Amino acid sequence: MLDVKAGDEQSFELLLRKYRTPLVNFLYRMVRDSAAAEDLAQEVFLRVYRARKEYAPSAKFTTWMFHIATNVALNSVRDNRHRKMEISMDQTLDANEDEQPAMQVPDRAPSIEQQLVAQTRSEMILRAIHALPEKQRAAVLLHKYQELDYDEIARILECSESALKSLLFRAYETLRTELAPLVSSVRI
Repeated sequence: MLDVKAGDEQSFELLLRKYRTPLVNFLYRMVRDSAAAEDLAQEVFLRVYRARKEYAPSAKFTTWMFHIATNVALNSVRDNRHRKMEISMDQTLDANEDEQPAMQVPDRAPSIEQQLVAQTRSEMILRAIHALPEKQRAAVLLHKYQELDYDEIARILECSESALKSLLFRAYETLRTELAPLVSSVRI
């Protein structure tokens, strides 16, 4: 990013290639819409590029970028709150029905019963995560899916590490409560 700040356009292209997929994946988990996630990723990179001259390496680049992405995603969620977003395991990425499903549960040669159980479990987990308050949802996604450490997540969410730990504790407790029937009733 310091090279980008100095005016090196190729370094920005390198950042795009390196971080596009993790960023789109994170945004998809936040907004649950693949087209919106792609659009939001473009917005994040546009903001990164526009802010290149003011960039100060006080934190890791990924911390700074995911902070921007979190804010962009939360703004999008707030702006689109009137629209109820549902996720389906068999929903395709595009309107073309020949496409692969948007979400697949990886499994080694699963039986149909195992596929149905896994599909149900995945849908319930995603619904439970999506039902969390916005800041808790962002913290869980950054922690579990992006595998960022507490310090990075705290910077992204602009809170102390102890506040983040409390936020994650409440989020995971809520998820445990919501998903308890799933754990007790489903055995693979």
